[in-house]
Order: sequence, then structure tokens, then C-alpha cells
Amino acid sequence: MVYLIAFLVAINQFRPLLGERGLLPAPRFLERVSFQHAPSLFHLRYSDRLLTIASWTGVLLSASIVVGLVEAAPLVIWMIVWFVLWVLYLSIVNIGQTFYAFGWESLLLEAGFFAIFLGPARMATPLVVIWMFRWLLFRVEFGAGLIKIRSDPCWRDLSCLDYHHETQPMPNPLSWFFHHLPRPLHRVEVLGNHFAQLVAPLGLAFPQPISDAAGVVIVVTQGWLVLSGNFSWLNAVTIVCGVAAFNNAALGSVLPVQVPSQSAPPVWYEGALIALTVGVLVLSYRPARNLLSRRQLMNFSFNPYHLVNAYGAFGSITRVRYEIVVEGTAASDLTAGGTAWSEYEFKGKPGDPRRLPPQVAPYHLRLDWLMWFAAMSSPVDHPWFVPFLIKLLQNDSATLKLLRRNPFPHGPPAFVRARLYRYRFSTARERRQTGQWWMRDLVGDYVPPVRLAGRDQKAAER
Repeated sequence: MVYLIAFLVAINQFRPLLGERGLLPAPRFLERVSFQHAPSLFHLRYSDRLLTIASWTGVLLSASIVVGLVEAAPLVIWMIVWFVLWVLYLSIVNIGQTFYAFGWESLLLEAGFFAIFLGPARMATPLVVIWMFRWLLFRVEFGAGLIKIRSDPCWRDLSCLDYHHETQPMPNPLSWFFHHLPRPLHRVEVLGNHFAQLVAPLGLAFPQPISDAAGVVIVVTQGWLVLSGNFSWLNAVTIVCGVAAFNNAALGSVLPVQVPSQSAPPVWYEGALIALTVGVLVLSYRPARNLLSRRQLMNFSFNPYHLVNAYGAFGSITRVRYEIVVEGTAASDLTAGGTAWSEYEFKGKPGDPRRLPPQVAPYHLRLDWLMWFAAMSSPVDHPWFVPFLIKLLQNDSATLKLLRRNPFPHGPPAFVRARLYRYRFSTARERRQTGQWWMRDLVGDYVPPVRLAGRDQKAAER
């Protein structure tokens, strides 16, 4: 199901972000990068049409698994379908540049690769693959716990959750309420996080009921994160991996588990499992060493196939939230204090202070996430930002579909600008008085008013 969502995201967002006329065109990237460093089917040829075909293929294959068609197919077909999904998504991620540089891309690819070897329900599940999922879950959780303890001191003095719910990249409808929990409960949240990420993962190496208990702690903690914020499919895939911590008896207490009569896998399949085990053991050396390193890397792939990666999240917590507000005006001449500016509204990130933060996850709004990173540094550090403003000046339809509201539906603006604001959640009293979920104060210009050159402006208007 997560694969299906990921391919839908590519269908809806890849072309305006990374297509032939995108903000960071994939063809230019492919000219500079070899197959060895970024394996992708699109090294053979890239076009927006081929990208769309690949993405729709991923959607159809994912859907065929969700509805059970692949479950009825022979084992070889079953494995081929999962393998094709992995190859297609790897091909997209490896040309996605900064718009695909998120840890959950590697998490989906690694989990998806292990899933190739699980086999259908009618075949006995290979124990070695279950242990690979546990090893993946351990790196996700223990890596995140270590990076927190080693990095930001607020994780050690238990104060990080005083800020996190407000400053996280994409708050959801409940984030305002989580932020206003009493501070002692925030301390409990941090302690619970440390236990879930530094203690519970150790239990994955033990038999039931210890492993069951570890799985419960991890899954419940991930559910808490789902309630408190939008983290794309990070939590969903982690919960799926968490199923490997349980046996059928434990799962049967909450799910209608029915174990069919299972057959032994064929001999050639046993050989594939041996090769997989050897490969994972070899690739595990660097991630395991990374966990022990004081210079621990977070969300890092040690190979271009995104297998056996290093994970982690929120090693440091921002104390103050900054947001970029993009505005446009139809006025051809700017006058001090007399020009009317209209705001572009994004689908997920904070903008209108009166708008309740939406629920987006497990869907992923890539532009909105990058806007959060952009607000913490100069536009020079984000080579996609100025092209984004140019697309707005051109009223580019594909780019505008990434936004919630275009204030210039009948023609392009004459000027656009980007302004930097400091955002904070309103207090309960401010919320009652103003109806606003956010309070904001202007910091200054992020990008001053800009317009297209005369010839380009006329072309945009046409």
C-alpha cells in the first residue's frame, strides 16, 4: 500500500519538480551522474512520458498485491512483481535529487527489497527474512535513539518536546493540542521516546514474550507519532517492519490471523536465501560500525541500491519556526506601502494563520517539506527556489497544481516575492480571541520582489 502511495506521489509531483521542464530537471542530472553512482532505468532514456508510464506501472502492480491477485500467482511471478516494484522505485529515487533525499525513501526500498523474499502465505515464511526485518527495525529505532542522545542536549535534559510539536516540518491537526500539553507530560514523552528507541529495540534479539513486548512498545510509539505529526510513510513502514517482532499467537490477539497449510519452499529458493543472507551480512558492516561511531551518520545509504542503510530522525530540534510566505502582485509598478500583494497557499505547510494544519501523511508533499528546510537558510543554498519563483511568474500550470491556491487564476503576476515570518502556535486564549492556530511576525524579505524580463513577461502573459 505504501508503494502505491509513493508511485501516486511520483505521478502527481515528479514532472513539475524534476521533469524535463521541472525545477531541477532530471535529464540534466542524468548527464552528470553515471549509472554506477545512481542506478536507474532512466539512464537508458528519460522523458516525462516514460516516468509517467513507470509510475503507473508501479501503481498497478502495487494494487494487484493489495487486492490479492499476486498472492495467487506462482512463486516466481510473486517475486518478479516485488522485484519490479523495487527497481522502478529505485530508478525514481536515484534521479530525484534533493526532492527525494528523505530517509523514508531508503526505508521503503530496503523493506521492499526484503519483501521480495517473504513469499506468499501458502509457503512457509523464511525465518532469515523475519530476522532481516528485525535488523532493519533495530537500525531505524536504535539509530534514531543514538543520534538524539549524541546530538541535541534537549534530548538529554528532556526538554525537546517543548518545541518539537510546534517546529516539526509538517504539523497535523492534533499538533497544536500536543504542543499545549503540560510540560511534565512533554518530559514523559521524551522518556518514552528514549525507552522505545534505546531499550525496546534490544528486545528484538530475544524470543517471545520479550520480542512481543518490544514490538508493542515500538508500534505504540509509532502510533503516537502518527497522531502528533505528518511524517510521510516513515511511521507506516516502521509499523509494518514491527510486525516481524510478533508471533502468530500475539498477532492473533488483535488481528484475525489464520495460518493456512504451508508448503516448503523449492530448493532454488533456499539458494536465493543463502545469497541474500551473505549479501546482507557483508553490507551490514558499515551500518553497524556507524551505530558505534561518535560521528554517527543519519539517514545515509552506504551503497547506491539503498540496501542496509543508516537511519535516524531529529538529531537536533529547532527552537523557533520560520516560514517562507510567497506573494505576488498584478501591479506593474511597485509603490512603497501602496502595492496590494496576494499570498500563494501551499497544501500542507503553514501559511494562513487561521487554517488548521491538515492531515497529509502517509502522502508526501515534497515541495512543502523542502520549503521548511529552505526557511532555515539562504535561497542560495536551495537551487530549486528561484526556478520555483520563475514558474509562478509564468503561471506554469504543472507547478501551480502543487499548490492549494493560486491568487492569479486569470493571468500571471507582474512581480513575486518571498517573505520570511516567525510562526508560533497561538495560545488557547489567542485562539479563542482571533480564531487563529498560528501567530506570526514578519522577519524580512527572503527574496525581494522580482519579475521576468520584458520578453519573458510577454510570453508568460500569452
